[in-house]
Amino acid sequence: MPQRPYIVGNWKMNGTRAMLSEARAIDRAAQRHMKVEVAVAPPYTLIHAVHREAAQIAVGAQDCHPGQEGPHTGDISATMLADAGAKFVILGHSERRESHNESNSCVQDKARAALDAGMRVIMCCGEADKIRQSGKAEDFVIQQLRESLPAMENATENLAVAYEPIWAIGTGNSATVDDISAMHTAIRALLVELYGVEEGSEVRILYGGSVNPDNARELLGADEVGGALVGGASLTADSFMGIALAAGEIQDS
Repeated sequence: MPQRPYIVGNWKMNGTRAMLSEARAIDRAAQRHMKVEVAVAPPYTLIHAVHREAAQIAVGAQDCHPGQEGPHTGDISATMLADAGAKFVILGHSERRESHNESNSCVQDKARAALDAGMRVIMCCGEADKIRQSGKAEDFVIQQLRESLPAMENATENLAVAYEPIWAIGTGNSATVDDISAMHTAIRALLVELYGVEEGSEVRILYGGSVNPDNARELLGADEVGGALVGGASLTADSFMGIALAAGEIQDS
């Protein structure tokens, strides 16, 4: 049976307690769109509050530390996040890889820690415009994933991959359907290689990069796209659930 589309909102460094009203609105709307799995990753300060408000949506985190505890000022472990109510964690986002100099091996260690804590992992990947223009985008992304994905038994049960071309994040530019289909097909082949046909075929591959209600149906209809990782458009219930509605319409068609 095909899995439901997975629509995940990444609030990034946005949101105070005033945003709880949007979280409640998203949760109420998600209860009316059960054909789509909806989740949000607010900033750390709102994880517990959103978790307490949510009846339908899953609440997650935007990063975690690879260790369980210790002298790591300002960091938060996966165990702590799970204790606060987080059910998943976004890892390897380009903004973390670039601004915090996170290596593939560091991201892989974080993924192991999150899975060990009983959380789901959304593993991000994506290339810069310079790499896309060089014609080496697929090679770059596949190598990035190969070195970032966790090699753990049953890892795929709690794993999703999110392809986010860096040049499309927050720019208003989205990849073409052909570009998305080609990259997602290459990612699927890697997942099958790493985890086997049965398990590798079950991992949902999300697209992220300036997804909005106007382009969602076209982008989510590309080959091997199992959902979306949404940035700015996830900050209001109207725009975010417009994307979820488009995903549900594809399921019905």
